[in-house]
Amino acid sequence: MITVVGTGTGAAPSDDVLAGAGLVVGGRRHLDAVRLPETAERVVLGPLAPALDTIGEYVEKYRPVVVLASGDPGFFGIVRVLAERFGPERLDVRPGVSSVAAAFARIGLPWDDAVVVSAHGRELRTAVNVCRAQPKTAVLTGPGAGPAELGAALRDAARVLVVASGLGSDAERVERVTPAEAAARDWGTAVNVALCLDEARALGPVRTVAGPGERPAGWALEEAEFAHRDSMITKFEVRALALARLGPRPGDLVWDVGAGSGSVAVECARLGAAVTAVEKTADGVERVRANAVAHGVDVRVVRGAAPEALAELAEAPDAVFVGGGGRELPAIVAACARRARRTVVVAMAALDRVPAAREALTSAGFTCDGVLLQSSRLAPLPGDVTRLAATNPVFLLWGVRPPAAVEEGVAQ
Repeated sequence: MITVVGTGTGAAPSDDVLAGAGLVVGGRRHLDAVRLPETAERVVLGPLAPALDTIGEYVEKYRPVVVLASGDPGFFGIVRVLAERFGPERLDVRPGVSSVAAAFARIGLPWDDAVVVSAHGRELRTAVNVCRAQPKTAVLTGPGAGPAELGAALRDAARVLVVASGLGSDAERVERVTPAEAAARDWGTAVNVALCLDEARALGPVRTVAGPGERPAGWALEEAEFAHRDSMITKFEVRALALARLGPRPGDLVWDVGAGSGSVAVECARLGAAVTAVEKTADGVERVRANAVAHGVDVRVVRGAAPEALAELAEAPDAVFVGGGGRELPAIVAACARRARRTVVVAMAALDRVPAAREALTSAGFTCDGVLLQSSRLAPLPGDVTRLAATNPVFLLWGVRPPAAVEEGVAQ
């Protein structure tokens, strides 16, 4: 058997667990904290592959192995790779308290409604986008993706960071800082986890299902669900297909360019994405903000005219919706296509603008498709009868970046 013991934030392994071990594997601090049998081989975890090979040699000879890990090794930990390599039936897992559970306990908050994201050995942008979209997020940090980098990316967000270091040790520290303060510090290597909180919403309602907020029961909401001016809003039929092509999800960043009422921005945020809405008018900016508040989501609103305003957005989006633009539409679509990692969706009422928008997408290397949407809604007539009321036709184009290009990181 391979006995996997969670230490650090949990209890130290008992002597009987270590007594018969032929091999003990763990980080240097874990190995230094226990009394090892004189006959046991000791392997300090660095690169994982050599350690797994050594474990494999002991397993083949039916010699017992102990692996020391932090907290709960089945939670974003080494249990996954051990189970994949040797099979779960060979594992005897004895978890400690996870760093996420310990960090929330230190600040007296429940965490059944928290979103947990790992930035250890992964892109930081996913963690940043989750932090922007969710009121309560725990980020498992790593080299190049620590509190300083997270804080730098969240400087403009209304969030507080709680940085937990050395949990379970004599050097334990739990510090509450602003993103700017986090960005200005060298946090060293002892950080376990960083909590990102919207403090006004950190103590959420009682939950039945753990994890992020409940997904919406429906989308493509009626226009009446949004404040808008003179029916200047993306109609729900168009919004339904646009959302299907945008594919917003937790960890994504979506731009809504020419946001107007912000109906697309709000719907993307309701589906878990981080969203930036670009709107050129002052009353439009306030309308987007009001609609976001009304639906309980975070939408970052940038006032400015595209395409110039897009240059101020540092982070490349996964998906972009373009719902306005006028004569500038080809330039706006081209600017969005240069930045988008996955897809760009364009809604147009004017037939004349379709060829130029399509050319902007295909010239950027996207595969392009589209449809003319024309619907008729049920409308009442006097005498308790119903007619069909036609809505204005809208062209919807979408460009999709080929998967190989996404993997190569062509979007900047």
